[in-house]
Amino acid sequence: MNSTVQERWTRADSWSFWAFALGFLLENYIFSMAPIANGWVSNMPKSLTSLLLAWAPLWLIIGIMVAGPVSDRVGRKNTFYLTMALYGIGGLGLIFFSHTYTTLLIFLALLLFASGGEMNTIMVASHEIMPRQHRSKTIMLALNFINLGGVILGALALLTRSFNSSVAFQKATVGVALLIVLIVLLFARVNTPESLRWLIRKGDRERAEAEALKYYGPEEGPVRLRLAEGAHEASAASSRTPPVSMAVRWYTTLTISFAGSAGFGLMTYVLGPYYFKNDSALIVFIATLVGFISGFFGFWADRWSRKMLLLIGYAGTFLSTVVIYFTVGSWAKNLALFWVLLVILNLFTNIGYLTEDTLKGEVWPTRHRGTYTALVRFISIGLYIVTIYITQNFSLTHTMLFNMFIWAIGLSGALVWYVKGHETGRGVSIDQASLE
Repeated sequence: MNSTVQERWTRADSWSFWAFALGFLLENYIFSMAPIANGWVSNMPKSLTSLLLAWAPLWLIIGIMVAGPVSDRVGRKNTFYLTMALYGIGGLGLIFFSHTYTTLLIFLALLLFASGGEMNTIMVASHEIMPRQHRSKTIMLALNFINLGGVILGALALLTRSFNSSVAFQKATVGVALLIVLIVLLFARVNTPESLRWLIRKGDRERAEAEALKYYGPEEGPVRLRLAEGAHEASAASSRTPPVSMAVRWYTTLTISFAGSAGFGLMTYVLGPYYFKNDSALIVFIATLVGFISGFFGFWADRWSRKMLLLIGYAGTFLSTVVIYFTVGSWAKNLALFWVLLVILNLFTNIGYLTEDTLKGEVWPTRHRGTYTALVRFISIGLYIVTIYITQNFSLTHTMLFNMFIWAIGLSGALVWYVKGHETGRGVSIDQASLE
């Protein structure tokens, strides 16, 4: 019976969506600070530039690896309160106390640690909370706010640089905007429930029942509770989804996540500070703006095949990087051509990025979803840090060749999932997607 029950969209679902979307926005807003903050300290040598660029993914993965197991142990919502508290401390510190390179690194570390924990927990909770028939759509549209975070930061950096050359003014503007979004996010989080699936798997049915009634009401609450409690048995009995080995799941999620992190990071966050320092903010702005506009394909995510979208995204990105590599001599001298190629690249990158970020949080069992998702992101983003230092002394041509190789790795994972993986889109429930 549970497999035929349909959830109704409720006020709590709307609050959950906005809480997830704003959380994603803040994550990339903060992550994108590194190339912008590169201009906040004068006469910075390339070694310190590399440290600042590596600082962002380093503290992001530390936050990821801490928050993953914590969210599995204490709950998704309690983990959100921890990350938001760190956001507040880091934001205030950035505005009032980050006067030197050292203090800048300290408060960025706090913000990035919170960002890593925030994003990982959203990836976990969104699959468990959003209604089945809207799960893919709401997650991809929320993920698209990652791009909006980069757009806002890039725009603020460009505007403050145009109207006021003061570093203090730029830092204050960036910090105040962060705190404003944080206040709205806190209000949204208060109105969102804990994951009922997590509570049930932890054996706390009494609290799950109370959460269901409090946030979804007397009519919809029992429906959500029943689905969270019994949908996995119903789907396991009725599903024709063939088993997919853990080896296939790990290989796919690790390779596509690594390519998404390192490939996108090299072009968006590293290319500017290393080769086009005056255009760092503009590169971030254009790359994320293209991503945000193209990301509205998520409206149809519940109808389309996740396997096919993943393959299209990674094949298109790989072919784009091939063109970029073979034309490097032309666009390095003519930045107009570079902007055209950057737009085309990010159209495909965003298709692959939104799809892989959705996939890597949905293929794991509920009890370990936070930890396994964190481990994938820890390894993939950790390898991105390695690529920052590998390319530190590369020529522009060799960096583009290296980037092409990275996307080839991601394409291999997309191909493996297309052949060996199972369908997690097209309205599939989270229980079927995770093979619980």
